[in-house]
Amino acid sequence: MALLADGIHMATHAGALGVAAFAYWFAKRHVGNPRFTFGTGKVGDLAGFASALLLAVFAIGIAVESFQRLLAPANIAYSEAIWVAVLGLLVNLASAWLLGGDHHHHHHGHDHSHDHGHAHSHTDNNLRSAYLHVLADALTSVMAIVALLAGRYLGWAWMDAAMGLVGAFVIARWSWSLMRDTASVLIDAEAGPDRLAEVREAIEDGDAVVNDLHVWRVGPGHYAVIVSLVADRPLAPQEYADRLAIHEEYAHVTIEVHSCEGAHRLRHAA
Repeated sequence: MALLADGIHMATHAGALGVAAFAYWFAKRHVGNPRFTFGTGKVGDLAGFASALLLAVFAIGIAVESFQRLLAPANIAYSEAIWVAVLGLLVNLASAWLLGGDHHHHHHGHDHSHDHGHAHSHTDNNLRSAYLHVLADALTSVMAIVALLAGRYLGWAWMDAAMGLVGAFVIARWSWSLMRDTASVLIDAEAGPDRLAEVREAIEDGDAVVNDLHVWRVGPGHYAVIVSLVADRPLAPQEYADRLAIHEEYAHVTIEVHSCEGAHRLRHAA
């Protein structure tokens, strides 16, 4: 059963790579399409979410089949199965190594460290889905090998189904993690408090005060910002926008400025 789980996961791995490649192709082809108001950055998150849903379905199927195998063990050709599992592990490790370099390069390539000590990472969830896919594949391959060796040399036939359940759990955990992260991007969840503080710090001065602020991710390493300011002596909106220019990840910035006598006192009151 562990080998079956590994085989099914390898099949989904191939499908996930296909979905990831299509997402990159689609996003690049439509990068200038005006119908995509904030660009095509979320296409990768959509692909990652779809991949996570598919994995969740397979995890449930593997868990059900493994439980049935625990109740009614099946005969296993251990020698042949072990070699197949080892071959699968080698393929998965090679894939993880190839994707790992791109994954880490992309992940850190958009990090920005500023004087205030914050460092922000911009994860490409499409690439992450493919990378974690092969890592999970490698893990299920290892579990399959352990189960088959235990069954052949120790007579623990139950280990095969048990490792299938463990593999299903691992796949489900990975699926939930990716589903949660991609969903937050797709529904325009507010960026974290560090992002909000960064924008406030860049824009506010002794006069202008932020009284409404929204920051959300629109793609890997790119955020949209809507700011409402009040000031005693307001400047042109573009002058405030220019203060955010040092943070290149803020790709879409909208600033609304209101004149308000005593605006600087709002900060102290808050």
